[in-house]
Amino acid sequence: MHRHGNGKWSCYLLAAALLLAPVAATAGSQPEEKANPVAAPELSNDDCIKCHAGPPKDIQEMGGAHRTKVSCTDCHQGHPPAVTDNIPKCSNCHKGKSHFELKGCLSCHSNPHKPLELTLKGNITEPCLTCHTGQITQLRENPSAHTKLACTTCHEKHGQKPECMKCHQPHQPEMTMADCTSCHKAHMPLQVTYGKETPSKQCAACHAAAYQLLTASHAKHSQLTCATCHQEKHGMVPKCADCHGAPHPEGMMAKFSKCGDCHGIAHNLTK
Repeated sequence: MHRHGNGKWSCYLLAAALLLAPVAATAGSQPEEKANPVAAPELSNDDCIKCHAGPPKDIQEMGGAHRTKVSCTDCHQGHPPAVTDNIPKCSNCHKGKSHFELKGCLSCHSNPHKPLELTLKGNITEPCLTCHTGQITQLRENPSAHTKLACTTCHEKHGQKPECMKCHQPHQPEMTMADCTSCHKAHMPLQVTYGKETPSKQCAACHAAAYQLLTASHAKHSQLTCATCHQEKHGMVPKCADCHGAPHPEGMMAKFSKCGDCHGIAHNLTK
């Protein structure tokens, strides 16, 4: 019985040892630590140029305010694959003016890294008016053939001033663009004004008969330019008294009220 009893307790002790063995084996070990996630590297503007050489070059050449006030990372937040869409909307920065409310910025500003290099395709007027209000006011208040044209008919590039002779015949072969603009404003071309030194040859292109009479005359008027008498406004016809006052006695002036009754016409005075 004693041996049998000892054998029974031996079985109990062996079973208990086997059950407790895993616990004893792990009791002294530490739990396995989880690996910390690797933080995405923060990109700098110097990093961008390592792969993207073109945009920085464009910005340096024609970036406008984008060159002096904006960096790569100001516009492009993040980089694929961490950020799938890092192309910003123009309206993120450009707001508060009617021009910035227009849709389709890239139709004219095709390269955002050269924002002032505009591509103008087709007949465009309305978008131009959001900035160039003075010009459209002149065109509408002074109707001419120019009023019916789209802005891009003449201005094929933004800021370009076309040569008048591209569409118009000059008054004389020697005329230059500066001669045209000295008398005609492009957005109100029929409101002609000129200085007293405007060459009479320019007037002769339309007023050939008057010019020929004047240059053939021996009177003092032949020494004057057309603009001397027509006083800086096209179509203005002065009165003789504006320069000559009342050169004759009152009785003679009453009898001959028109200077031309005796002196002919101003371009061919009769002595």
